[in-house]
Amino acid sequence: MKWNKLGPVFDPAAHGLLPDCIGYAQSPQTLVLPDRVRVFFSTRARDAVGKFLSHVGFVDFDRSMQRILDVSPRAVIELGGLGCFDEHGIFPMHVFDDGDRVLAYTTGWNRKVSVSADASIGLAISTDGGLSFVKHGTGPVMAASLHEPFLVADSFVLKRDGLYHMWYIYGTQWKRFSPTEAPDRIYKIAYASSRDGIEWQRDGRLIVADRLNEDECQALPTVIEIDGRFHMYFCYREAYGFRTDSRRAYRIGYAWSDDMRNWTRDDAQAGIDVSPEGWDSQMQCYPHVFRVDDKVYMLYNGNEFGRGGFGLAQLEST
Repeated sequence: MKWNKLGPVFDPAAHGLLPDCIGYAQSPQTLVLPDRVRVFFSTRARDAVGKFLSHVGFVDFDRSMQRILDVSPRAVIELGGLGCFDEHGIFPMHVFDDGDRVLAYTTGWNRKVSVSADASIGLAISTDGGLSFVKHGTGPVMAASLHEPFLVADSFVLKRDGLYHMWYIYGTQWKRFSPTEAPDRIYKIAYASSRDGIEWQRDGRLIVADRLNEDECQALPTVIEIDGRFHMYFCYREAYGFRTDSRRAYRIGYAWSDDMRNWTRDDAQAGIDVSPEGWDSQMQCYPHVFRVDDKVYMLYNGNEFGRGGFGLAQLEST
């Protein structure tokens, strides 16, 4: 793969975001509509005690991805109620065109005491082109289980031959690297399938080999089919020290597959890396690959986990 970076395309500080939000446009995810590309993202607000909440909004681009048409004035989905899996935020939210409806697979998170947060995957449905979503019940469709004992998050869904295919992450452990700091989570990419998009079959099997070490964290897979082969982009980092040391921060990884279940990792073929300087010089994270007409694009966040918004790259060759 070879990607041509087009630079940052959306800065939340330059646009009127949702009420009380203080920036960030994390994990951009697209819904390609006939006259525009709707990009959903998670932004942040503070609650009454000063802690972050994650809300989902969108920005509309024209189909050339060169001009902003609109920015959502309000959140497109409500956070959960007291004690719900998505009480404190939805981040990220993957949207999927399923014919006469749009399915949104949400990552809902809530705070915990001994560790920072838990996460599960929820489902919401839109019948107005993604302007608003109604949750499919109060609880999640996928959560921690016997073989995936910690957080479950970051879903990406494709539908082929009547079967829904999902790639997502699951936590393998919480680990304390320093006696004076909070524990850090470790998570890996896995695969699930479903006949109805609600009940999912999974086995908690790591499908993307580690590159750094056994504590490598893998996040937010995105999959696209090109010429009969499936290509996965994701981000990965060290489990500890990634917030202060850019060498340990997120980078974009790559793997390929011919059957959607078994993957060969080959980061050398990813075709994209951090820049020598600028908005994505310290990290690249939360990639999302999509097709508009005859072009393939990648949206991704740069430094500070998307505090300054997201950028765009275009696939030049395979």
